[in-house]
Amino acid sequence: MIGATGDAQGDSNLEKDPSDWVSGDEPMTEAQKSYLDTLAKQAGEQLPANLTKAQASEHIDRLKKATGN
Repeated sequence: MIGATGDAQGDSNLEKDPSDWVSGDEPMTEAQKSYLDTLAKQAGEQLPANLTKAQASEHIDRLKKATGN
């Protein structure tokens, strides 16, 4: 059940590794690109503009930790 009980949120099996995503090889979304651009600027980094969805997600997670976001 998803919702008010919150049971699904505590299940760590629901979170897939980005490299296991079915659509992970597709180009990153515009939302990912925008967020990644913001985080990269805050971290003083430059990243390639042709990342996949999975690569973008991994960089977002890394940069969020690095910038404290």
